[in-house]
Amino acid sequence: MSQAAMGLSSAGGMAELDVGTRRRAIVSSAVGNFVELYDFLIYGLFAAQIAANFFPKGNDTVALLQAFAIYGVGFFMRPIGAIVIGAYGDKHGRKNALVVTVGLMAAATALTGLIPSYGSIGMAAPLLLLLCRLVQGFSTGGEWGGSATFLVEFSPPGKRGLIGSVQQFSVGLALIAGTLTAAVLNGWLTKDQMVSWGWRIPFLIGFVLAPVGLYLRSRVAESPAFSRTVEKKQVAHNPFVEALTTHRLPVLAAFGLSAIGTVGNYTYNIYLPTMATTKLGIAGATAYTSATVAAVVLTIFTPVMGWASDKVGRKPILLISSLAYGLLSYPAFVYLSGAPDGSRLMIVQSISAFLLAMYAGPLCAILAELFPTKVRFTALSIGYGMSVTLFGGFAPFIAAYLIDRTGNPVAPAFFLIFAAIVSSVTLVLTKDRTNAPLD
Repeated sequence: MSQAAMGLSSAGGMAELDVGTRRRAIVSSAVGNFVELYDFLIYGLFAAQIAANFFPKGNDTVALLQAFAIYGVGFFMRPIGAIVIGAYGDKHGRKNALVVTVGLMAAATALTGLIPSYGSIGMAAPLLLLLCRLVQGFSTGGEWGGSATFLVEFSPPGKRGLIGSVQQFSVGLALIAGTLTAAVLNGWLTKDQMVSWGWRIPFLIGFVLAPVGLYLRSRVAESPAFSRTVEKKQVAHNPFVEALTTHRLPVLAAFGLSAIGTVGNYTYNIYLPTMATTKLGIAGATAYTSATVAAVVLTIFTPVMGWASDKVGRKPILLISSLAYGLLSYPAFVYLSGAPDGSRLMIVQSISAFLLAMYAGPLCAILAELFPTKVRFTALSIGYGMSVTLFGGFAPFIAAYLIDRTGNPVAPAFFLIFAAIVSSVTLVLTKDRTNAPLD
């Protein structure tokens, strides 16, 4: 086990890691996850421009719904990616699987930025867009759970919440990069320039960043927990079957636990800037500047909440966040839609970002602690991937659809309340295994 054991040595039957090996693992996971999530998120941030390019002109609302529908359809591939890439990671190593996810994402992102418009190639344009989005969804289905698993398995005792939060910290950085790119482009370019070619820039940037993630991940050691599983010959023969039979209840728990975090993220951070510009009359540069400020709040407080969960437990922090989402979402949308402007948008998004940090900080750790090492990658990815598909992926579409059908800009709050109930009930029923042995 030359590569898998690199940086490891046995001491009293337990694997010991030197600081450099652990640091390289954390950095490689964070950078790769940043690239992966930046590439995945920018579609939602530029949905209005994508709608104008890839669908027939006429009804802007219908075109936007179609763009968000393709955004959501990409999420259907996440459970498939979770199964295929997760099983590969549980059988052949986390490192190898995570190299695959970055490569797939880079290719799909580059192609998205190069697809000709509907006016040039007709229906082939949205079909190619859909294909790229499906590949992105497949890649991300393995990335999220794999990155969370990798980081938690590299964590020293008593720091799984803090180290696991690095995964969500990198998501926050990706959100900052995406929203800042959107704010700068919307500020520098005219609306026609954004529709014509400006929206393509962030996709090409994402492709350029990919080699960095590939390089770092190809040079990192395998996780010590997986290495011990290999040494003990305990690698699962069929991780997918075992995850859905022996560990089906924890998989359901992962599904429920992930609901409010995904709906909160994709509603407030991805959909709300588009809603602000298309429904509330707020300038694009202002809306995306607000989103960038919220992303900074999320990024700063996520590791703080991960660290706090190591001290007081995962459940208290997660439950406070989930209940607050349920109680505050309706008043937040009423407040914003009552007199929409940039300052109100920034207040609403920043409060949501703080609540999301409370949820995101401990999330990777509590999900990883649900499963044994031999099926952790697969089971965690399936539970989280299914939740993101049903709750997060279609959150922008559901929000836009509810507003279109009811004419009420407050309508998205009801979906947030529903997701908060699902996660809160799951949290009450889930055992808190903070800092208990992984196996």
